[in-house]
Amino acid sequence: MPKVMIAEDDATMVSLLKTLLKMEGFETVVLSIDANVPEAVRIERPDVILLDVHLSRQSGLEILDDIRGSNDIKHVRVVMSSGANVKEECMNHGANGFLLKPYMPDDLISLLKRNIISN
Repeated sequence: MPKVMIAEDDATMVSLLKTLLKMEGFETVVLSIDANVPEAVRIERPDVILLDVHLSRQSGLEILDDIRGSNDIKHVRVVMSSGANVKEECMNHGANGFLLKPYMPDDLISLLKRNIISN
């Protein structure tokens, strides 16, 4: 079962994502708002990280930079999401995909599946 790590600070969004991903056959790991994401990646070994660009206490882009700069976890697939259209910036930082909120569940699932297959 593919594992998706969710780093998102909107509790409603997290709840919806967990339900959707479970229905689609994914295992989910939800991080707390203050989580050390690179450390959690080392422990959980997700197939894909769904990372919000604007977390309340952290920058998703800084987290992505930390992941890409760490030899042991730089290969992990990262899909960024935001209510602002910052796709180009995310891709320039090394994201494997971007979703503009609000997005359709089918768009999320197909993007996650593409990232897991190419992993």
